[in-house]
Amino acid sequence: MLRFLCKLRESEIIEPLIPSIKACLIHRHSYVRKNAALAVYHIHKYFGSSLIPDGAELMGRFISAETELGSRRNAFLMLFNEAEELAIEFLRENAESLENFGDGFALLVLELTRKVCRREPIQKSRFVRFLFQLIISPSAAVSYEAAWTLASLSSAPTAIRAAASTYTALLWTQSDNNVKLIVLERLAEMKERHMRVLSEVLMDMLRALSSPNVEICKRTLEIALDMENKSKYRTMLIKSIHKCAIKFPDIAGSVVHNLMDFLGADGANDVIIFVRSIIQQYPSLRVEIVERLLVSFRDIVASSVLATALWILGEYIESAELLENGFEHILANVGEWSTVLKVARGEWIDTFSQSNVTIGSKPVVLPDGTYATQILPSDNTPKGDTATASLQSLISAGDIFLGTVAAGALAKLACKTVETHGPYARISKKHQSSALVVCCYIAQLAGRSSKSDSLSEVLQMTNTASADSLERLGVFANLLLNPTEPALHDAFLVDSKLSFSHYLEHAQSEKVSCSDTSEVQAHAQADDLISWRQLRPSAVTGVDLELCDERDLMRATGMSTANDTFGLCLSHVYQLSGFADPVYAEASVTVHDYDIVLDILIVNRTQSTLTNLAVELATMGDLKLVERPQSLTVGPLDHRSIRANIKVSSTETGHIFGTVVYEKSSTAEKAYINLNNIHLDIMDYIRPATCSDQVFRHMWSEFEWENKVAISTNIQSLHEFLEHIVASTNMCCLTPKSSLGGVSSFLAANLYAKSIFNEDALVNVSVEKKDDADGRLSGYI
Repeated sequence: MLRFLCKLRESEIIEPLIPSIKACLIHRHSYVRKNAALAVYHIHKYFGSSLIPDGAELMGRFISAETELGSRRNAFLMLFNEAEELAIEFLRENAESLENFGDGFALLVLELTRKVCRREPIQKSRFVRFLFQLIISPSAAVSYEAAWTLASLSSAPTAIRAAASTYTALLWTQSDNNVKLIVLERLAEMKERHMRVLSEVLMDMLRALSSPNVEICKRTLEIALDMENKSKYRTMLIKSIHKCAIKFPDIAGSVVHNLMDFLGADGANDVIIFVRSIIQQYPSLRVEIVERLLVSFRDIVASSVLATALWILGEYIESAELLENGFEHILANVGEWSTVLKVARGEWIDTFSQSNVTIGSKPVVLPDGTYATQILPSDNTPKGDTATASLQSLISAGDIFLGTVAAGALAKLACKTVETHGPYARISKKHQSSALVVCCYIAQLAGRSSKSDSLSEVLQMTNTASADSLERLGVFANLLLNPTEPALHDAFLVDSKLSFSHYLEHAQSEKVSCSDTSEVQAHAQADDLISWRQLRPSAVTGVDLELCDERDLMRATGMSTANDTFGLCLSHVYQLSGFADPVYAEASVTVHDYDIVLDILIVNRTQSTLTNLAVELATMGDLKLVERPQSLTVGPLDHRSIRANIKVSSTETGHIFGTVVYEKSSTAEKAYINLNNIHLDIMDYIRPATCSDQVFRHMWSEFEWENKVAISTNIQSLHEFLEHIVASTNMCCLTPKSSLGGVSSFLAANLYAKSIFNEDALVNVSVEKKDDADGRLSGYI
């Protein structure tokens, strides 16, 4: 009957039944009370105060006394829609026991939260507590709705982090695939606005990959790849595959073929470097790799990748069939032969205006530490036109260096053809003449680029680089005209490959030496005692109080020897007061990863006992005093040690200053001694580190600011100055010693270090010793 009354809209029939409905609210059966509360809600909703004027107060008293979940839920539904303030007041009074009211009640609370906060955003603070309570509900429906509500109402990192954690927990606790797909869509929406916060739960989200459903795994990987740097992970993957191929030569062939499919995608530079190493280390794979590289050559779009691929083809093509195929393939990609002939003869064609490549530039740091301007062509060619989208377009757009590399590859192949077929064979003459035409073509482009008004200022800035290209093109022409000359022949066909072999051996030996030095011998056994000052009783005094915790810690971790630790301590001792002061103080500063320890020595230089002696410290910068030193009583001519901890929050220069306060036991008068400042240099937070040349150049181009400092020094030796800079900045020199050897008037090197907060510090040293400056050094850091 009560459920029927919820659908009835005749007030004449309902009015006589009102007393019976109210009586049902105190019925002994919960089923009757539940439906009575629902009937009161519908009657009050459709007939207002005409039938039940005290409906809101009636439900308020009913919900306070009711214990059954369904009845309480229906009563709250009535307050939620008809008396909102009473509903919010009930929530406030029962906030502690909200999780015991059932899932239906919790979903109503979330609906009320969304309704109120969207209408009055200022009310959000009243519901935050309820949302954080419901987000950890054991019910999947409640926690999902709470997370969605929290993320939609607040953009605070704490709220987004809690919602993301709830979503990822649902991913690997729920078995329903539809639920997982819905949760993944919510995570994808959250990624668009809060990618940085969502990256913190990336590993938890990847646990969804254990699902056998393909769609779930696919969607999870899409979200994860969008959140992270794809090129970074691809580079790490290629390096790992390279290591595996070196350890297991049997799989090198299949791995190379699979990776060469990515020569036209992101990470192609890492792939071509890997291919270059494998083709030198495994001669049996050279024919297969060269054939596969010729097939993938048209897919390559990056200038650096094309240059490396051309070098590989010029060095490792040996057989007669591949010599002809490789030469014709490169020649076809250089450009249309009719255009090449016209330009080589001096008939200028505006190839730049015909090109679909837009030229840009950016400064880069070369492996030797010198600066250069890199041409960055932006290809506007339609995707379907691959014939002119790579080598031809880049050369036509003014990439003279790439054209020089292509001419060099053709010259090497032509010389190898002469060796194979003889100097008078028809194919040998054909290859020689074609390579000479290409050299003239590139030389004409390099010479005309400075006179062309259609080029941007970028190409005009790089005209000086064309001088080197023109010199190399002249050497290639001499090689083609005299292919049997021993000096040129050995330099281009023998020494180049031999130098690359030595480079790989040197790189491998460096890796082995680094792995040997990284295995530091432990200076303590597993059961040796380590003294932890934080766990020591405060009543301990005497010798135990002066135990050197840092020395024990360094000995246990094998960080340093005892001699190094002693020398480090002596270099960080600061005198805080004068010798004529009644209290002499000095401090030994030890910098750990995230905190600074001050060991302060206090000496009473008077004949009186000093009571309540305390060292009051204060800091400037991102330093925070964690533990204040305790007050001491120091006898005549006695000394004590005090220790203070200071927390470091950033890599910045800081200052520590303070005062010694004490009382004389005879007069009880307070006296003060101002202490000297302790200056904490940024070098205390810097640690030498290493990285690859590619990573260094990438970070250099990505960082937002750069300081350029002119040097002024009395040091006259280039190497001595470099060693001085490395020691002063506490950095690691990335430039190999083999590159710094020999006699030269110029030195360029890259230095790298990391802070204790995992921040990167990059330095480039470019120094020149000029004869006209009395042998003094000049340059920039």
